[in-house]
Amino acid sequence: MLKRYVIERDLPGVGSMSAPELGGATKVSNDALAEIPGIQWEHSYVTADKTFCIYLAESEDKIRKHAEKSGFPANKITEVVGMIDPTTERNCMV
Repeated sequence: MLKRYVIERDLPGVGSMSAPELGGATKVSNDALAEIPGIQWEHSYVTADKTFCIYLAESEDKIRKHAEKSGFPANKITEVVGMIDPTTERNCMV
């Protein structure tokens, strides 16, 4: 079963990368993912000097293998244990 993770990556200057540069980074990541079963990349949020990547994976070990193969750091890996959104209040009214 796949679990959802947030991966925080320290990547100085990532927020100022051009679209072709980000596309190249995406290719590197996708190539590494193709070699590792049991892991999927959903999407990433890009800030000035970090990315926050959302992955589905069998384990943290799969995330670390991807980081090693891709060359992108996995500075912090956090398993997501639940989700809430603006409708949570309405859905939990007693």
